[in-house]
Amino acid sequence: MNGSTIFPELVTGRLDAEELIAWTVKEGSTSRGGASCDLSRRILEVPLDSSEVARVVRAHELLHARVSPRVEHFAVALEEVTSRALECAEELRVNTLAARIGFDVALLADGSEREGGRHVAERGDWGEALCFMVAVLGTGGEGPFLRAVRKARPEWRLGLGAVAQHVRRSISRTSTAYLSDTAIVDGLPLGFARTTLVVARLLTKAIGAAPPLDAPSLRVFRRSLEPGGRRAPSGRFATLQLDEDAALRATARRGPTRSWRPATSGTTLRYPERLLIDDQHRLYARSRPTKGGVVVIDQSGSMDLTLEDLQDLLRVAPGALVVGYSHRPGDVTGSANAWLLARHGLVHPSPPSGQVGNGVDGPVVRWAVQAARPGETVVWVTDGQVTDSNDHPCSALTKECAELVRRHRVRLARDVREARQLLRQHGSIGGTRWDQFGRLGREMTLNQVY
Repeated sequence: MNGSTIFPELVTGRLDAEELIAWTVKEGSTSRGGASCDLSRRILEVPLDSSEVARVVRAHELLHARVSPRVEHFAVALEEVTSRALECAEELRVNTLAARIGFDVALLADGSEREGGRHVAERGDWGEALCFMVAVLGTGGEGPFLRAVRKARPEWRLGLGAVAQHVRRSISRTSTAYLSDTAIVDGLPLGFARTTLVVARLLTKAIGAAPPLDAPSLRVFRRSLEPGGRRAPSGRFATLQLDEDAALRATARRGPTRSWRPATSGTTLRYPERLLIDDQHRLYARSRPTKGGVVVIDQSGSMDLTLEDLQDLLRVAPGALVVGYSHRPGDVTGSANAWLLARHGLVHPSPPSGQVGNGVDGPVVRWAVQAARPGETVVWVTDGQVTDSNDHPCSALTKECAELVRRHRVRLARDVREARQLLRQHGSIGGTRWDQFGRLGREMTLNQVY
């Protein structure tokens, strides 16, 4: 079959109104990454030799041409799962279909899996270990990859096994006709939505969780993989996504954030009339900063922050920088989890509401400390319940926040009213009632950080 010709146009039966455009076929190889199917540009790259491995690789790519969704359908799915999880889940669906129609997918291995598994494990990339495992599940690459990962990271064995079991069970319950269905239902191809997207959701949950290390954490991890299950603890903060583009406006009750006072010298001749009425001839203007500070407000849960609350803060400290934060548990879209509420005397006209979880306590407090000018007070409005990116309490992250509070003398307030009082005060904060601040307060007390 050397020099054979492939006609992807003969692959028919799609029900998603695909355009009938000619394909371009390029010669590829049986090495991983040496074959591909570009549905948007209609380019198929496959090995053209007569080996059995080449035959299976061609079948795999032609199945992509037959069942994989168009780019716009992938884009819709990415609103709730990671791109890597979606890509690898689709590889699993295609490999499963190839196996069910008689192709020997055990041949889908090129020897690179073992080295790839070692590299993934050595750099501690738990997410890639999960995704690649799903991509090669049931093929000849599965065994070498998992053995290499488990050798370098034996503690990942429980989590990898749990995910593999859930994925196999999900796929085995689905008929071949259902797996390959391209009819559009609710805006997505049916087989893609009910299989690939389901596995990608499961993968995304697992990626966002810490690997289970014992029986209790494995039980929690397994429950999180079930449909509707609460996400397992991640043990880490989410990445801070600060929205600094808010349309702030001047407050109705405050003027500029800086005032001027007469002075005997300066660069701005602002008060020439004082030459006749002021014995000291204070003709010049010297700027005098108004009181500022940095206020960080936890907006998780049911806390309702109003425009009046912000205006009250600015009456006390017109130059204050105010930031609110709340992270949606398990969010993978990169949407904002912190936002400017006031800056330079301007205020957000309609403060955003929270998103259920905390998730970024440490990163946002660290940002506030760095944003504060020398001598400015940093106030953190919080109930003291520090949580990880999946909104689980975490003792390690609580200690991290306690150390930030201690090192940078961050002042804690239970609400905006207390924040106003703290902005009025200066000096020592040793009198804080730590028992009013949950786990964070207990951490401060137990370790005598003040």
